[in-house]
Amino acid sequence: MRGVMLVAALWAGMLATTPAWAWSAFGHRLVGLLAQDQVLPGTRARLDELLALEPNADLGSIASWADEIRDQPAYRHTAPFHYVNFRDGSCRYDAARDCAEGKCIIAALAHYTQVLGDSTRPASERLEALKFVVHFSGDIHQPMHTGNRNDRGGNRFQVRVADEGTNLHAVWDTHLLRSAGLKMKQYRARLAPQVVAADIQAMDFAAWAESSCALLDDAHLYPKRPGRLPGGYLDTQRPLAEARIALAAARLAALLDHSLSPTPETSPEAE
Repeated sequence: MRGVMLVAALWAGMLATTPAWAWSAFGHRLVGLLAQDQVLPGTRARLDELLALEPNADLGSIASWADEIRDQPAYRHTAPFHYVNFRDGSCRYDAARDCAEGKCIIAALAHYTQVLGDSTRPASERLEALKFVVHFSGDIHQPMHTGNRNDRGGNRFQVRVADEGTNLHAVWDTHLLRSAGLKMKQYRARLAPQVVAADIQAMDFAAWAESSCALLDDAHLYPKRPGRLPGGYLDTQRPLAEARIALAAARLAALLDHSLSPTPETSPEAE
């Protein structure tokens, strides 16, 4: 009995000191806050009007909402909206094949962006759309959410990090950012220059997904075989994960400016 109690105490200590950071929480919040720092003043005013429906809300606090509600009966239909699978093994998007009935992240982003930008819709509906847009803008830049293999976006590719059994999707969701050992304020300052310098290009959601998918092979995201991660994998791939966070934030800011800013504006840096 004493041994069982000791093990339980050790686990409690570990859980108390292990930060719950993940792309679906810490990383999504980071995307939202970095984008919030970049939007134009007119956009920020429109955002504040919508966010006023939830006291003390900002783009960081709402960024994980789409994950938090996906198992609720009213929102279970949104589960396929978090990803796209390129079903022919390539990274070339075919809507009929890869997004039947609009059930993929590409179509979801297009739909909720349209709802967000429609000023005739109720504010509550537009706020919900904003929550989806913020979240899906993060997801579509996480390469494992744009898979071209038959492994559920790396969820079936089993690996070990240190002595912990996990999978490649979780490595990208959790371990890469967590292994940097930075808190939110530190990561926000670290990535802000990358957001400012990001090449956002066109608001083409299919192209966003295709470029994320291409990284699976071009950046050698998959180890040669399941099992223990190759030495240095986290340190080697972390800069790419950070770059994807920064690009997601830059594109999200541009998307919000396009959808919400009432008149053309110049950025604070250009004034």
